[in-house]
Amino acid sequence: QVQLVESGGGLVQPGGSLRLSCAASGGIFSIYAMGWYRQAPGKQRELAAKITSDGKTTYADSVKGRFTISRDNAKNTVYLQMNSLKPEDTAVYYCNARWYNENYWGQGTQVTVSS
Repeated sequence: QVQLVESGGGLVQPGGSLRLSCAASGGIFSIYAMGWYRQAPGKQRELAAKITSDGKTTYADSVKGRFTISRDNAKNTVYLQMNSLKPEDTAVYYCNARWYNENYWGQGTQVTVSS
C-alpha cells in the first residue's frame, strides 16, 4: 500500500509560481509512474502532467511550457513546478502513483490563482 502526501499549494497571483511536492511511502517509489491531476469546481479530474519510471514526461496542452514535472527517487518525491500561473489553473491538485493494476491517490492540495 502506497501513501501519497501532497504539499505546496496555496494562493498565488496571476503570473506567479508554485512548486507542489508529493512524498510517497510504503512502496518501491522508483517503479511507479507518477502523475499530477487537477480538478476544478464543477469539472472532471484531468491530467496535468505525468512522468514514467524512466523519466519520460507528458503534459496537458493547457500547461505545456509552464509546468514541469520531475521526480527524485532518492527522496521518494515527485514535484510539479508551476510557472506563469493563470486563474484557470485554480483547482485541487492530486498526486497519483500507478504500476500495473495498482493505482494510488493523495488527498489533494488546493491551488488558487487570483489577484
